[in-house]
Amino acid sequence: MSVGHGVTRRGLLLGGLAVAGGSLMAGELDLSPAWAVGGPPIVSCDGWGARPANGPLPVYATSPVKILVHHTATPNVADPGPGAAVALARSIQNFHMDVRRWPDTGQHFTVSRGGVVLEGRHHSLEFLRVGHRQVEGAHCTGQNVVALGIENEGTYSATDPPQKLWARLRELCAYLCSRYGIAPTQIYGHRDFKDTACPGDRLYGALPRLRSEVAALLGQKKAGKASVAEAGAATAATWPLLRIADRGERVLAAQYLLRDAGVAAVVPDGRFTRALADAVRGYQAQRGFRDDDTGQVTGMIGGETWPALARPVRVGEDSDAARAVEALVRFRRTESVPDVVTPAVWQHLLAP
Repeated sequence: MSVGHGVTRRGLLLGGLAVAGGSLMAGELDLSPAWAVGGPPIVSCDGWGARPANGPLPVYATSPVKILVHHTATPNVADPGPGAAVALARSIQNFHMDVRRWPDTGQHFTVSRGGVVLEGRHHSLEFLRVGHRQVEGAHCTGQNVVALGIENEGTYSATDPPQKLWARLRELCAYLCSRYGIAPTQIYGHRDFKDTACPGDRLYGALPRLRSEVAALLGQKKAGKASVAEAGAATAATWPLLRIADRGERVLAAQYLLRDAGVAAVVPDGRFTRALADAVRGYQAQRGFRDDDTGQVTGMIGGETWPALARPVRVGEDSDAARAVEALVRFRRTESVPDVVTPAVWQHLLAP
């Protein structure tokens, strides 16, 4: 039976539960775990007519331990149909193989704005169904052998994802967690590990809710009732994203850390100017930090540059790194800082 534009029943893994409509940030959702019988509907690579991979894809006997959420940074199209979803999958694969010269689609799964879930890289669905092993992705440098990548169609810098996409994303994440034993706290955004705005401010800001709802689908807490478990499910240690026009103590701390790393031309004034972005690009180029999609340095300070800058520092030492700590302590109005500031302490001091 044809589902539309080449998507056949053979290519569609059945299972899943329709979820009530509404905007992303409005209303309570039905968090019934009935979806878990077979997972959400997923269109396989064969189902959407993927090209064969251009060479062997590395497969690892270990299972992934986290999930990375991305957005495609493409137009927020109005067509919710399966045909549009298939066209999206094909265009992504063509770009990744023909322009980026990757052997296949970079991400493991894709969710369309209409709520259609598609396998991205070959074998991703095969290993998901057995709950073991992972095919190496190409969605985030340093995370491709430990994290599953999910691309969400659209651009979510200033707009919330549509409800159909959100419902499928949370069901897919819950299924990935259940099959591989991944904790909902291990759902991250692309920017947590790279200097990128992906998956957009609005979708990234919704990740605490995603973690909580995934935990609810897995039966780890009761839906709609706040608890310690719920708060824990919404928490993940992350780095802030800084870019042009930002200002304040986090920018000031970054400036001190850049000076500490040898970028002497930086003036610590708490303003993220174009000149600062240029200095950051120079530092990133020296370290080999480049955007996963464009291959260019971004000039933003995110999940790749922060860990390189935020070295262990002893409080009170005569260094720009110690001055960065002092700036953040003044901002947070706290004196409870360990003698040695480790990366985990840096994340705490930099948290919103």
